[in-house]
Amino acid sequence: MSVADIQERCNTALVRLPKVPRDVLILGVLVLASSASFGLGYVTGREVAGQGSPVSLLVTTAPVDPPLGTLGSSGADVSGQTGNYVASKNGAKYYLPSCAGAKRISEPNKIWFASMGAAQAAGYTPAANCKGL
Repeated sequence: MSVADIQERCNTALVRLPKVPRDVLILGVLVLASSASFGLGYVTGREVAGQGSPVSLLVTTAPVDPPLGTLGSSGADVSGQTGNYVASKNGAKYYLPSCAGAKRISEPNKIWFASMGAAQAAGYTPAANCKGL
């Protein structure tokens, strides 16, 4: 089979296909290419930001509460160990341990709570500048 025979077969196959206007073909290729570029950029951006791919978001694990020490009557940890939420003895807001406000609280003034409910029962409110509360 020569190159001329292959070219002839391709031409006869193309004749049987319906005619698509050139503008529609260009528009279709443009939409497909831009959609693929956006999708790949989105996935790459999530991986660079440390959020993982969308598939890894489907697999989650339940949070495990760290062991707490002796809890006081308000549900606050009075032993100095860590919990899920932290507040200051002198303040009115509670934070996640990773928030900037929690990092500014001195160790002797920290009160730890096992849950948001326990912090709210003790009279604390969530900090507005702490994402995730």
